[in-house]
Amino acid sequence: MALKFQYNKTALRDLEKQLNIRTRALPTLKNKESALRVEVKKAKKMVDAFTEEINQKMEEFKPYASLWCEFDPSLIQIDEINTSTTKIAGVKIEVFENIKFSDNSYNIFGLPLWFVDGMVFIIDTVTLKIKIQYAEEMMELLEHARRKTTQKVNLYEKVQIPGYESAIRKIKRFLEDEENLSKAAQKIIKKRKTEVAEV
Repeated sequence: MALKFQYNKTALRDLEKQLNIRTRALPTLKNKESALRVEVKKAKKMVDAFTEEINQKMEEFKPYASLWCEFDPSLIQIDEINTSTTKIAGVKIEVFENIKFSDNSYNIFGLPLWFVDGMVFIIDTVTLKIKIQYAEEMMELLEHARRKTTQKVNLYEKVQIPGYESAIRKIKRFLEDEENLSKAAQKIIKKRKTEVAEV
């Protein structure tokens, strides 16, 4: 998109102001982009670590897979998930804090022996799944913010700043040419006046 401007001093001042704003903002945007890139990598590592942990738990509990049909799922229920909100590189992120399971009363002696281990496994697995969910959401939000920041950096760096610089050069040349023509015209008029006065 071509920049529209007029060839006068007011337009020149406005363009210089806009150029200064973008030139000052560019380093901050680049720093934000770098910070977001680092945070996206951290979030990805977190997701990978949680996924690896959950896969290990699944492998450990594989021998008990045939027993799961006996398990009573009503023994474990999620009561509440606690989160907090934080800002990472200017992006609001909801961070997982902890999870509370409802305290269902049950007779431990009336249950098969492996149920206690099964309940611990389910609690750990559900907690990890929720952690993965929040980490993935964080990664997506940060990646989205990083993409938008990268677009803005590219817009400033490759389109707007060069566009404003070019427009300012054109206006300055036009104003210089206009001033030179005006001076030349004044010299010609002065010369004619002196010639007429001499005659």
